[in-house]
Amino acid sequence: MHLIGAGTARNRIAVIVAPSAAAAAEHVAGMIADAIRAGGQRGTVLVLPTGGTPVPVYRRLAAEHREGRLSLARTTCFNLDEYQGLAGTDRNSYRRFMREQFFDHVDCPADRIHIPRGDLPAAEVPAHAAAYERAVQVAGGIDLAFLGIGRNGHIGFNEPGSGKDSRTRLVWLDAATRRDAARDFGGESHVPRGGVTMGVATILSARRIVLLAVGEAKAEALARVVEGAPDPHCPASWLQDHPDCLIVCDPAAAARLTAVRSPWLAGPVAWDDPLARRAVTGCALAAGKPILALTEADHQEHGLHQLLAERGGVHEVNLAAYRGLHAAITGWPGGKPPERRRPGDIPRARDAVHPKTVLILSPHPDDDVIGMGGTLIRLVDHGHAVHVAHMTSGANAVAGPDVERFLDVAAGAGLAAPTADRRALKAAIRRAEARSATRACGLPDERVRFLDLPFYERPGRTVDDADVERVVALLAEVQPHQCYAAGDLRDPNGTHRRCLEILAAAMARLSGAPWLAACEWFLYRGAWDGWAPHELAMAVPLAPTDVERKRRAILCHRSQADGALFPGEDRREFWQRAEDRCAAAAMELDRLGLAQYAAIEGFAAWDGTVL
Repeated sequence: MHLIGAGTARNRIAVIVAPSAAAAAEHVAGMIADAIRAGGQRGTVLVLPTGGTPVPVYRRLAAEHREGRLSLARTTCFNLDEYQGLAGTDRNSYRRFMREQFFDHVDCPADRIHIPRGDLPAAEVPAHAAAYERAVQVAGGIDLAFLGIGRNGHIGFNEPGSGKDSRTRLVWLDAATRRDAARDFGGESHVPRGGVTMGVATILSARRIVLLAVGEAKAEALARVVEGAPDPHCPASWLQDHPDCLIVCDPAAAARLTAVRSPWLAGPVAWDDPLARRAVTGCALAAGKPILALTEADHQEHGLHQLLAERGGVHEVNLAAYRGLHAAITGWPGGKPPERRRPGDIPRARDAVHPKTVLILSPHPDDDVIGMGGTLIRLVDHGHAVHVAHMTSGANAVAGPDVERFLDVAAGAGLAAPTADRRALKAAIRRAEARSATRACGLPDERVRFLDLPFYERPGRTVDDADVERVVALLAEVQPHQCYAAGDLRDPNGTHRRCLEILAAAMARLSGAPWLAACEWFLYRGAWDGWAPHELAMAVPLAPTDVERKRRAILCHRSQADGALFPGEDRREFWQRAEDRCAAAAMELDRLGLAQYAAIEGFAAWDGTVL
């Protein structure tokens, strides 16, 4: 755990950066358990959130209760919010969520559980909200408020524009909040437009506040909360005015904090090659100069005095960063075969085995071609034995009209529909598209697999042993020399993160296998984000013809064209996102003074850790 105190490194709130999302949740669960135990005869009054982030906390607390170490018999709980227009029994209501994820597993008395009602007419909500506020006061006030944060900086349903003096009330939900909830409701159009929420002033009345943030999607909002001025357009920033507030986050959520993004600006650091490369590339991009054109004044302007002093001056620092980036660029992602090697080639460990067995893991059926379609094609063209495994069915992202179109085609051809199960038809559509795409990349059907991991079909997308065992079996069978997995953890549906966590668990179970230790592990991105230059372990240049072949493969996923169900904030089609992102990566390397390419697919090295 790394504590960044308030008043240091531009921080206005104290932050603990845990080594992982799991460690962050464990730390918060420990704080809540300690508060419950300290409640004595009076008991403890808690405020609790919903959503995916707090679920590991609730599981840890439930486990402590199950093991006899924690009782909530004297605990009073107030939930932050509820959707307006949903009965408490609705599968998407927060009342039901809290019961299934927490209250059914602990001994908190029913009369001590308070959740705003979403089933009241709008005209009756003000009286209900006032009663909710009175209940907080009758309970003795809030001892500990446990919060999450939305990508737009909301806490509870206190959306941008919420004032510091706001109390429990009916609110209209922000567009970003409704987009984030689209997966649960089967599309954004089905998400309720309103919610009942505890107000900012009510939250700030708590004696102590802890906010848990995990994942890259929360990084921008968290930086605004911690380092920006209080702003009603970022409601969580009002927490700066609380005398006892702590933020606990994982490295991904902390990525945009100054102390994490540019630690040399917060004080002396222990320089290593990756950190130096990050600092120099950042300096070059900020200065608008190629790396080898940076002057001592440029470095000093960006706080790199210590780096220059320790590493031999500006020329040596620039040259080391340039060489590190240049070494990552290769048109031979699987390594060069002996007959293509030239005397001046940089020796690479990956050249030792050729051809290779390569495994590409794709969370959804289209992530492989979106994120690394050009590299996939290159690996196949170079003679490697490439296997693609699609980890989930992707059925959630198929709209009803696509199913109707399929049924119309079948009926027009005089064919009976293979099944009346609409979900099975959606999965079949995605499988057919995936096969078309991998065929366009030159991959034979026998090397394309569909794992259909069970978590994708479970409420709450909970992962269990069955998911891990399927990936263990795949890895043990294929035994790849290279493995590529999706590292797009900004995925608004969370599927990428869960798939990466399952892969990490599978690797841990296979620990000790000789092939595993020799395997190269890479993370690719494409649909939501890209890798920064300093993060690149391998950069594969694409020619215009490669970009065109990749586009044809992506366009095989017709159900995802013309407006996918869950696109996130970016409304471009996936082929456009992929091309723009790869072109931007190439232009960025060009600005840094490296060769100019049409496009770049970038990969980060992976050690099995999910941040």
